[in-house]
Amino acid sequence: MTNNRRAVFLDHHSLDLGDLDLGALQATFSPLQLHAHTPPEQVVERLQGAQVVISNKVPLTAEALAACPHLQLILVAATGTNNVDLAAARSQGITVSNCQAYGTPSVAQHTLMLLLNLATRVTDYQKAVAAGRWQHAKQFCLLDYPIIELSGKTLGLLGNGELGSAVARLAEAFGMRVVLGQIPGRPARPDRMPLEELLPQVDALTLHCPLNEHTRNFIGARELALLKPGALVINTARGGLIDEQALADALRSGHLGGAATDVLSVEPPVAGNPLLASDIPRLIVTPHNAWGSREARQRIVGQMTENAQAFFSGAPLRVVT
Repeated sequence: MTNNRRAVFLDHHSLDLGDLDLGALQATFSPLQLHAHTPPEQVVERLQGAQVVISNKVPLTAEALAACPHLQLILVAATGTNNVDLAAARSQGITVSNCQAYGTPSVAQHTLMLLLNLATRVTDYQKAVAAGRWQHAKQFCLLDYPIIELSGKTLGLLGNGELGSAVARLAEAFGMRVVLGQIPGRPARPDRMPLEELLPQVDALTLHCPLNEHTRNFIGARELALLKPGALVINTARGGLIDEQALADALRSGHLGGAATDVLSVEPPVAGNPLLASDIPRLIVTPHNAWGSREARQRIVGQMTENAQAFFSGAPLRVVT
């Protein structure tokens, strides 16, 4: 091992809960320095003399990169690279590699879990049992909340890439009919239905597309109103895809049968969020943890190890810039 492979992981605890095997990654560098968290004002200090930086969500700005002339490689412990100034990295000759498709099984099963939870009203029935309502029932069961079957229902899918395709396969296994919608900003395709046609016919809508200038808030009050009464909405992609206030209003009005989101427009929601209000019915919010199975996080470690070893061998992998 050469001595010009010093690496710094700026937010190690965003990935490893103490349950991952980092052996191969650590053996790739000499040494690998782990920091649980790194505030912005300490980034430059911690990267002095390092050739490689690993970051999940810690911002790597143009100013920070300019102050770290030894950097050769940025390993992003995720797919999204919005925390890295890619233009600055390119101008400094710094290679940026990310991780890809590591969380497909985890996110796909989380999506179906949310859909099933809404369809079967599990949360409502669990609360009813905890409140003692079953114990005082006059018959053997509680059927206070309408349960629907997914079989025979139509699922609208916005985004049919790696994740969307996996969700479609699971939905079809439950007997659902899957229809694909046209994503704003992309060329029209005969197998993608315009939103105006798609939304009125689906029983559930699930989002698996990126957030960009074309898709920000592209599911707003108008689009939610086009959904049939009682429709379900699932978002395990990015929080900014749905107008959060409009979603809260559609749930309060009773137009939607329910919604579930694993993502919010600002995370963590330190300043609050319209979807965190306590009076919104039939809403499930999970804390951006759909991707976080141990298996998925271990795949990230494996891909970062591959990316680093490939870079040092002169054939970089998963290069963003």
